[in-house]
Parts: sequence; C-alpha cells; structure tokens
Amino acid sequence: MATTDRTAESTSAQADLHPASDESELKRAYSCFPTGVVAVCRRTVDGDDLGMSASSFATVSLDPPLVSVCVRNGSSTWPALEDADRLGVSVFAHRQADICRQLAGPTESRFDDVARVASASGAVFLAQAAAHLECSVVQQIPAGDHRVVLLRIHALGSDPTVEPLVFHASTFRALEARRELE
Repeated sequence: MATTDRTAESTSAQADLHPASDESELKRAYSCFPTGVVAVCRRTVDGDDLGMSASSFATVSLDPPLVSVCVRNGSSTWPALEDADRLGVSVFAHRQADICRQLAGPTESRFDDVARVASASGAVFLAQAAAHLECSVVQQIPAGDHRVVLLRIHALGSDPTVEPLVFHASTFRALEARRELE
C-alpha cells in the first residue's frame, strides 16, 4: 500500500490567504464554521415580549453553568434585554428557521404567531425548541464590533431527540448522523 507524504504536499502548496481587513473574505471564512442558533427573550413588567436571534452561541462552563452569546454593538434590542433578572435562551429546532428569521426582523412583528411560554421570573421560551435555558447576565466583554455576553444558567430543559437548527455558509442546515465505519 502506497503512502502519501502529507508534509511534502503541504509545504509545496501555498494557502490562498487574504488580508483579515477584507470584510467579505472574513465573513466567508467565518461562514465555514457551523453554529447553533438561539433566541434570547424576556417579558417586560408591562407584559410585552422582547427578543432576538443570535447565531454566536457557545457553551462555556459546567461549573458554574455558563453559556455565551455575541451581540452586535449597534443592536437596538439588546439594551432592552440586558438588565432583565432572567432571560430565556431557546435553542432553535431544525423546523424553526422561519421563526429565527422573524426574530431577527422588525421588532414590532417578531412574536406574531410565535408560540411561547414565560417563566415566573420573566424568561420567555419558544415552544418546541430543542432546549430552554433560564439565564442571567454575568458579564459583558467588549470585543470589537460586538460584545461577548456571559450568561449563567439557573434552570433548564432539553430534548436531545429534537434536531437543532444549524447556521452554516450563511444558510440554515440540518445535521446528519453518521455511523462510524468498523
């Protein structure tokens, strides 16, 4: 069986690199990494529901239980969410792409025909999401044109049998389970 010398191949080939200042190339590179998509929502004392979609979501820590979302500095929604006692983070299910787009759209119609439930603390969750996390803001870290928001999880519910919505290459995709070959 012939083997290939990968080291020789990689040193003789040049990577096609672009300056990081090229915003279109930077966005293209970022789009190569798939990410989960979440809704971050709350209910105000007036009974209004506020929320937004976020595609920069990551698990951070088990002890204490932390997750993060990245929020654009110019967001008009985040200032109305950040001071809430509790926020609801819903991991979108694969069939909720339209709701995800809607929560990224005009503020006045974000919750039109969207099934949801609120906890006693004011966290709002989307019905039929893959997971629900009741969180509070722990810290906000400035990061360029965004801020990284660390959220502490206080309560949660999940259903791993519900396929999540995945954002990759600027579009929504589904996961495919692969069986390891023996």
